[in-house]
Amino acid sequence: MERIENKVKKQMKESNNVDYPDFDQMWSSIQQDELKVAGGEPVVLRSRKRKRFALVAGLSVALLATPVYAALNYDWSSMLSHREGIQSALEQGLGQKIEQSVTKEGVTLTVHTAFIDENRTVLLYSLKPETSQDVKDIKDIDFKLIGLKDSKGNFIEGNYKNEWNEELGEFQGFFETDWVAEGQTTDVEFIMENIQFIGNKKQSISYNPNDSTTQVFPIQKDGVGSVTLQSFEQAEGKVLLKSDVTLTDNEMPYKCVEFEAINDVGESVKQVQGTSFSFRDGKSNVDQLFKSETLRKEGTKFQISYEHILETKESTWSTNINLSKKQMENGSYKQVLDIPMGNVPNTKIHEMKVTPTQVRLLLTQDEYKTIPFKEYQLDVGGTLLTGHEYFGSSPNKLELRFEVKGLDVASLANQPVAFVAKHRVDGIRGDDNPIRLTDISVKPQSLTSSIAGYPITWTYYLKDNNLYVESLSSDSAFAGVNQTYYLDGDNGPIFGRPDLMGILEDGSNKAMDVYENFNKKELDIYIEKYLIDKPNEELRIPLRSGK
Repeated sequence: MERIENKVKKQMKESNNVDYPDFDQMWSSIQQDELKVAGGEPVVLRSRKRKRFALVAGLSVALLATPVYAALNYDWSSMLSHREGIQSALEQGLGQKIEQSVTKEGVTLTVHTAFIDENRTVLLYSLKPETSQDVKDIKDIDFKLIGLKDSKGNFIEGNYKNEWNEELGEFQGFFETDWVAEGQTTDVEFIMENIQFIGNKKQSISYNPNDSTTQVFPIQKDGVGSVTLQSFEQAEGKVLLKSDVTLTDNEMPYKCVEFEAINDVGESVKQVQGTSFSFRDGKSNVDQLFKSETLRKEGTKFQISYEHILETKESTWSTNINLSKKQMENGSYKQVLDIPMGNVPNTKIHEMKVTPTQVRLLLTQDEYKTIPFKEYQLDVGGTLLTGHEYFGSSPNKLELRFEVKGLDVASLANQPVAFVAKHRVDGIRGDDNPIRLTDISVKPQSLTSSIAGYPITWTYYLKDNNLYVESLSSDSAFAGVNQTYYLDGDNGPIFGRPDLMGILEDGSNKAMDVYENFNKKELDIYIEKYLIDKPNEELRIPLRSGK
């Protein structure tokens, strides 16, 4: 996230024509326990919930006690729900069996299986705790450090995810990195330092749902300083709750503090849609959408929920592994394409890199622009693979990554392949016509304008010395105002901060910008960019013919 923010800031310094990320797309994935960077490929969030795993029917406890059999019968499907290519390879009997264990401080790390090809390196591991802390209190684990060291001692970072297997009484996890060995085999060291057992904590707060003013609750424990709650009434009897949490401990796991409503029978009140959170300016920022009547129902109580470290095992777990690409060579190939991407200007599909677990398309651009589609697929002989964007080190290069699911190795090499992009959303520069806001005060006021024939209703008001500017269109083809700004003499454009990112229902084109520390009575704002929705538009490009 920080890398993308720095990229946008750099562009702002270089040009007034900033091509902003699609903030709605960027944040909506968080509601599905994923994090997309500017519309990119999911970066796995470390799971916070225990999940039950189904064991193979008839498997005896005696077999589970034997490492070799246990490795063969682990259920990794939930763990690999966004890494289907690895799951598919497991089902085909691919993957390098490792089965190496190390025990320290009452915790046993076992590396079960490795996958290494020309796209990535993945390790499947388990962690079995024998901690004095009551196991039922443990919701997740984290590490001060986790990664690989290559043969030259270079440290290699990556993504990881852990899930609790209640039947086995241990955590299952995977570690994934883009690093790939140069040769066919290589020696690496898999390292974990300072394993942290994470639990959930709840703190009651005296929130008043009938008070629309900002409410502040001092917590001052477990790394949480204070919680500031703001409410914003929405259409159809809904209310948006925005929580800004000041943290006193930067080591606090996840830095996410959620608001919870508990009804009169002790059950958590369901949200209209999943939680969206971000971290900026040293604060955790959480957006949640509820039905107003459920929050105001008599007997409802309120609390915050957050995760904290129950116990830390201060040691280093490491095991030396000899990785081999041999199993993954069959069906792997790289092909230079340099095919123009249809009606997306100055963009080419430069290269396709295929392995048994993942296909990557490298897109190149003359200048950085957001690719105007929301869905990507590869059609491999009639089997559709779903893709996600991934931003690399260069702003003019973009990867689309497709997990190989439902295909064997031979299909990848022999079937025709076509690229499919669906649901186009075009970002269009705003015009020079200002929207004039007058009599700015704490009282919400509305006005209407239009751009390119699309009607827009603006609502604006002051709250806590900040100016909030909401926009909404009755035309469903209008996908929202991406960002607004105003001109401030020699200081140039002052951009509003988008503050309604992915929390509203699908199909809503409502947006909200915030101008902080605002003290003017009148203001001319301009549309930096707006979005037009074309859900039925599809682009199809053949990439290779079958054999």
